[in-house]
Parts: sequence; structure tokens; C-alpha cells
Amino acid sequence: MGDKTVGLTLFIETIETIADNKYVLGDLLVEIGVSGPDLEATLSMIAMAQGELGHARLLYNWAFDLKGTKKQEIERQTGKAFASVVAVNSWIDLIGSLYVVNVGLELALKAMLDGRHADVVNRINKLLKEQKEHIIYSRGWVEQLLNDQGAVPRKIDESIKKVTTEVRSWLKSLEDSAALVEEGYLKAGVNLTDPFQSKLASLQIQRAESDAV
Repeated sequence: MGDKTVGLTLFIETIETIADNKYVLGDLLVEIGVSGPDLEATLSMIAMAQGELGHARLLYNWAFDLKGTKKQEIERQTGKAFASVVAVNSWIDLIGSLYVVNVGLELALKAMLDGRHADVVNRINKLLKEQKEHIIYSRGWVEQLLNDQGAVPRKIDESIKKVTTEVRSWLKSLEDSAALVEEGYLKAGVNLTDPFQSKLASLQIQRAESDAV
């Protein structure tokens, strides 16, 4: 499709980046999530896996529509998932990535709603509502692990820091994209990195308050 504008190309790449991360997280929730600390956690992880994979399919289909190509069966990600997410190999790492990545993805998706393309609302409105549930659940586990005993708080803290750098860099690239703004996919002056940092900083504040009790 040689007639795609720079902005549209970047917008499609953004959608595929979100889809790829959800696809990988969905797989990890099945592979690693089942090793959770109790049955309730395991069942919740399986339910979230279905949600993440469903979101990924929805976003991939949107990308196909924007490209003007036929929808295809998704067998693997397109290569845009964050390296730190692909490298997840433990339950603690999975919880850290699930929270941090979804916070970043939610900010990007909400920023799309503020653009000049009305069709975005119908594409992601339901997804955003479900996304909020995933964020609330994973944050609850992050807070619990940060206030656990032994090496667990240090491990979840390290997991969060590993993925935070990559997600923040991606959000910054969206903020700095003149083409996405000029073509109305994002609003001028969009700020994604500050609210991202603020949400993560609130975790550390809660931990400090807990330690002080």
C-alpha cells in the first residue's frame, strides 16, 4: 500500500506494538501464570490471558483494516513487543510486566481517543474498560509483593525497573512524533511520560508508607 502517509504508517505500527505486547503477555499468562501462589491467582491469570489475547486479535484486525489487507490468522507477534516482556521467565517478572506494560498501553490508547479520528472510539472503548480490570488486579499483586518478606520485594522492584525504561522510551517516541500529531492520531502537546512516571511513583510511596508503619 504505497499511498499510506507517514502518520498512518506510524499509527499502524503503534497499534501493532500494543497488539504484540498483549499477545506475548497472553501467552505468558498461560505458560507462567499457572504457577501462581494459589488456585485463585491461577484462575485469574487464565482469565486475563483470554482477555489479553482477545485484545490482541481485535488490534491486529484493526491494523489489517487500516492497511487495507485481508485479515489473517495470528500465529506469532510481528516483532514489536518489548524485549523485556519477551524475556519474562518467572511469575514475579510476569506480574511486574503485566502492570507496567498495561499502564503504558492504557495511556497510549486513551491518547488515541483524544485525536481527530472518531472511529477510534468504537475500536477500543470496550477494550479500555477490560484493560482497567487487568491494571487493578496486577497492581494489587505488585503492592502485595513489594510488601512481602525476604527477597521478594527486591525481585519485583527489579522487574518493574527493567520494563519501565523500555515502556517510557516508547511513550516518549509517541509524544515526539510530529506525524502522529499533524495527521490527528494524537493531540498536540500530548503528555504520556509524566502520568506514566506518576502512576509508578505512587507504588513506591505506598511501599514507603507501609515500611514506616
